[in-house]
Amino acid sequence: MMRALVLTGPGAAEVREVPAPVAGPGQVVVEVERAGVCGTDVELFTGEMSYLHSGVSSYPLRPGHEWSGTVREAGAGVDASWLGRRVTGDTMIGCGHCRRCVGGRHHVCPERHELGIRDGLAGALAERLAFPANRLHVLPDGVDATAGALVEPAGNAQRCVDAAALAAGERLLVLGTGTIGLLTAMLARARGVEVHLLGQELAFARSLGFAESWTRGSLPSLPWDAVVDATNAASMPALAVDLVEPGRRVVCIGLSGAPSMIDTRDAVLKDVTAVGILGASAGLAPAIEAFASGAVDPRPLVAATVSLDEAAAVLAGRRPATAGPGPKILIDPRRTIEGYA
Repeated sequence: MMRALVLTGPGAAEVREVPAPVAGPGQVVVEVERAGVCGTDVELFTGEMSYLHSGVSSYPLRPGHEWSGTVREAGAGVDASWLGRRVTGDTMIGCGHCRRCVGGRHHVCPERHELGIRDGLAGALAERLAFPANRLHVLPDGVDATAGALVEPAGNAQRCVDAAALAAGERLLVLGTGTIGLLTAMLARARGVEVHLLGQELAFARSLGFAESWTRGSLPSLPWDAVVDATNAASMPALAVDLVEPGRRVVCIGLSGAPSMIDTRDAVLKDVTAVGILGASAGLAPAIEAFASGAVDPRPLVAATVSLDEAAAVLAGRRPATAGPGPKILIDPRRTIEGYA
């Protein structure tokens, strides 16, 4: 048996003793060292997540899709060299044989699993995790467990930077100063892009070296070569289209609780390209490389690392008393409230 966080209904979660996973054919079992809590996990906890209403996710549900750990077991057909390796993995796990998977778009496979999100594959807010070996990514020695758990959000951010299609010296405006927004800013800066941020709480962003951080009222009138919307505000996509330079790109990764509207007349008359980002898949390897090379250090984003027993409180919106200013809370499933077991 092992301990795992289980969401039992809207606003209800508890740590339970559950059967420890066994590595099936093509799978490994990973001892989880860190798992991140993100907005998707919060929406699954509150019951607001759209997947709960469309039927692809249901309670009881075991969340967690941002993680790092060490391979402890290998199933049939898995190379034994995986044993003992430090890894993270791709949240989006396609069927492998449909038209989308064959075409390199497994992250939008209609039959995909999403680790800890859709039904079918229990998540990483647990002591151990069963995971397909063909979706693992090795963590180099220079990427510790904390940074490893930030690879998945960084992969999403990397895809935002790629989609913005900017050259060094061009100007990017990132809407939102949460984890994805800040990681997008950090990865873009590492490419030589001039980065500006728009948000409400700006002190932490400025502490990371983003002096050009603005509120809506103080935002300067500058030509924005690309705009990334990493917020959950319904008004932001339209603002992004309004602000971006004609002929350039708006990248949308944030999801609002209410429908967001873009006037297509604005997009057409400005010849704007709008790109939606779902999943980190294509961004995972370059994100790991950015961390390993030292071009980006994501660890300052972590406000606290707490035990599995404290995860429900974090999902309910309570921050640990000792938390720093960063936006990310990590869970160490090996830890008890008193310390390490």
